[in-house]
Amino acid sequence: MIVMLVAVAVFLGIVGTIKFRQIQAGMAMAASFQPPPEAVTTTVARQDQWPASLSAIGTVAAVRGVTVSADLPGIVEAISFDSGRPVEAGAVLVRLDTRQEQAQLTAAQAQRDLAKVSLERARELVAQGVLAQSELDRTSAEHKQAEAKVGEIRATIERKQIRAPFSGVLGIRQVNLGQFLSGGDPVVALQAVDPVYVNFSVPQQDLGELRMGAEVRVDSEGLAGAAPVGRITAIDSVVNEATRNIQVQATLANPGGRLRPGTFVKAQVAVGTSQSVVALPASAISYAPYGDSVYVVGDLDGPGGKNYRGVHQQFVKLGGARGDQVA
Repeated sequence: MIVMLVAVAVFLGIVGTIKFRQIQAGMAMAASFQPPPEAVTTTVARQDQWPASLSAIGTVAAVRGVTVSADLPGIVEAISFDSGRPVEAGAVLVRLDTRQEQAQLTAAQAQRDLAKVSLERARELVAQGVLAQSELDRTSAEHKQAEAKVGEIRATIERKQIRAPFSGVLGIRQVNLGQFLSGGDPVVALQAVDPVYVNFSVPQQDLGELRMGAEVRVDSEGLAGAAPVGRITAIDSVVNEATRNIQVQATLANPGGRLRPGTFVKAQVAVGTSQSVVALPASAISYAPYGDSVYVVGDLDGPGGKNYRGVHQQFVKLGGARGDQVA
């Protein structure tokens, strides 16, 4: 019995030793494997002259923009525009029902014609000495009142033709045929989109760097083509007491209406002279709480005094040399 137990113990010890050595060998083999190298794209860092600028967030605004509305109450009789289309100044957009005013105009014209006849007769009678001058004056006043009434009704009819006050691009129609409009009810938005304003604010400490006529370059997500360029045309006269920012307005040409009023944009204002910088793609920069950095490709010191081609991390604030490669 004792011999059997000793044999079993020896067997288990041999098996355990073999397994232990197998596990050690497997761990050593795993440690010898290195992760595959990561493929990266490199670019050459070059010294460049970079224009000094201020960055700000702005909003596009129309130079002229209104919501066209009804001046007088009435029922929509005709709609003469399509939503989203350009329109010329003075074009009729909506006609309201004027049948009642047309009838009033006919009656007023008849009254005016009668007053004109009475005035001519009164003049003849005064010339003959039959009628007093006071009667001629009264008849003349009645004729003028009749003329004024005709003009008033014509003006009412004209005001019931809702026109575009200036050339621009229409928004979405807000009225329908047969709809009753009260005075002031909205009809359609109208925006003049070329040129446009870009309104933005900058901190008060940057006010000294701003100047009238300074170049402003704007960009926006989804904006195709070259970034529109304009000039500062207005700087507010006061600093906002709550934010300590000052409002600035730039004017930009906007052919084709690429920038729509209300669009969020990023504005770059040119200030001062150009600076010498190392220009890098934004994708090459590694952002971290302890500092932004790039990986520079170069010759590194290896073991035994041998150099090898590798990369090292370099913080962006340290700059880069002309010809360095970054990954």
